[in-house]
Amino acid sequence: MALDARPLLGKIAVVTGASSGIGAATARLLAARGASVVLGARRRERLEQVRESIAVSGAEASAIPVDVADAASTAAFVAEVLRRHGAVDILVNSAGLARGFEPVLHNDERDWREMIEANVVGLMRMTRAFLPALIARGGGDIVHIGSIAGLEPYAKGAAYCASKAAVESFVRALRLELVGSRIRQLVIEPGMVETEFSVVRFHGDKGRADSVYRGLVPLIADDVAECILFALTRPAHVCVQTLLVTPTAQASATVSARDAEKSGP
Repeated sequence: MALDARPLLGKIAVVTGASSGIGAATARLLAARGASVVLGARRRERLEQVRESIAVSGAEASAIPVDVADAASTAAFVAEVLRRHGAVDILVNSAGLARGFEPVLHNDERDWREMIEANVVGLMRMTRAFLPALIARGGGDIVHIGSIAGLEPYAKGAAYCASKAAVESFVRALRLELVGSRIRQLVIEPGMVETEFSVVRFHGDKGRADSVYRGLVPLIADDVAECILFALTRPAHVCVQTLLVTPTAQASATVSARDAEKSGP
């Protein structure tokens, strides 16, 4: 049987955190597979660059700046999406970050607040805002970007791990509330993915960020996007609830095989 090259044709997909990393890769892939993609993120210029990279291939994409950690910004974003499209089929909650890598004793509370506001409250807020449209449509898909850190906490990452564990708990509870609604939810839990993630975590220290991936072949954003596409394109009666994906060299959140000669994909 021939595979459908554009299995998402006619679908409207909203992707937050779409200015870089997993969000940008997912937006590009969904657009390439036929979806009309709405890109949301704080960095307007980077967001427009992603939109242009999608449009040049002939796919349909629009860019609307949003800060998921800000209630007014989220409300305006959702209102504009629904004004333009009337409804949505897919929501990808990719906006989020890690900030800082120190013992709790030395954590900066501003970092805690930034992570909790974006990773937890922002994700919950965006999900709730689009739920009425998804329910009215009679179903749809919500993808939440979690992390292996939400399943396996590790030292010096307590607040980030807590924020990602909260995502898993939130989604489990919401599944119970939405049973029978035909709304599928996927929490994808990536291990090491080489994006801007570690640069942001280490406050712009590129050398320290590069050391996270030294000696192994990490995932790249496109790998995670492909996994998301797989879940979204299952038949309507199939729901991939949780998907843990790591580099082959990574056995757990803190245990990996490293080879000094290996670097990059």
